[in-house]
Amino acid sequence: MAEHILIIRFSALGDVAMLVPVVSSLARQYPDVQVTVLSRGFARPFFVGLAKNVDFIEADVRNDYQGIQGLNRLYRELKEQDFTAVADMHGVLRSNYLRLRFNLSGYKVAHIDKHRAGKRRLVAQSGKVLEQQPTTFDNYAGVLAKLGYPVKLDFRSIFPERGGDLSLLPSTIGQKRHGEKWIGMAPFAAHDGKVYPLDRMEQVVKMLVEQHPEVRLFFFGAGNQEKKVIDGWCELYPRCVNASAQAAGLFQELIIMSHLDVMVSMDSANMHFASLVNTPVVSVWGATHPYAGFMGWGQTLDNAVQKELECRPCSIYGNKPCHRRDMACMNTIEPQDIIYKVEKLISTRR
Repeated sequence: MAEHILIIRFSALGDVAMLVPVVSSLARQYPDVQVTVLSRGFARPFFVGLAKNVDFIEADVRNDYQGIQGLNRLYRELKEQDFTAVADMHGVLRSNYLRLRFNLSGYKVAHIDKHRAGKRRLVAQSGKVLEQQPTTFDNYAGVLAKLGYPVKLDFRSIFPERGGDLSLLPSTIGQKRHGEKWIGMAPFAAHDGKVYPLDRMEQVVKMLVEQHPEVRLFFFGAGNQEKKVIDGWCELYPRCVNASAQAAGLFQELIIMSHLDVMVSMDSANMHFASLVNTPVVSVWGATHPYAGFMGWGQTLDNAVQKELECRPCSIYGNKPCHRRDMACMNTIEPQDIIYKVEKLISTRR
């Protein structure tokens, strides 16, 4: 029987995006092995066209495959695919149950080690151990190694070196003119502990457009509240584009990101999206910390904006209330701290 690996990762958006460099490296280094990724529908643009031996299966486990009965039905459907190994990259109840079913049927299975003990020490209020944890990429690769597929992570981009095809975008985006600098702005995140104050981020926007007439700003953020904020900034400041509103879905957003000179992002999914198209990211960190292992693929600490406080990090995901109640981790970051990193990058990009 031909080797066929099922890789399971349902959510969250950024964590699924972090799977791409690992799947791409696996597919290239084992061209005779078929790889199928099982995830939610939003992830399809990441994997379709990634490699000839990579397939994608969509499964909405919250609706279409709800509960034990739904998971049993999903298992029966998956079993028809003749997989030879199952990699659980999620390690939650739903994926644990599917993995158990495959294991009881004699399949080779392996699951992710999230290194929770090290992360607990990282966010402890007392006895904190500020130590780099294994990255999510390393954790994913570790699952494959357990299955007998060690990989060297050598991914670069989901697009060719020149970037995605701009002709696929709405005409309002246009082509990048000679000497023009494109800067992405993704000022939102799922949790307040990861969001730079919007009044200060507006100062960053204002200073960039006033001090750099060669710059166009592309904003990313799809929620209703996000759209309201972005549209307000686009009305106030010239050369600003609501990219998420103009792009027809995630794939077109990725095309735009592939032509950015730099992306400014929180510790959020957009940091990972930009990383997948080989765009440098000035990442802003508050309650969370790169040491938790969630830095974007190929990104460096040199481009991270963060304040070293004794209380940081206080949360792995940014969803915990501030112990100090003043959000000093974000409020002590000055707009100029971000602009300095941005200017340093755009000055070196051709």
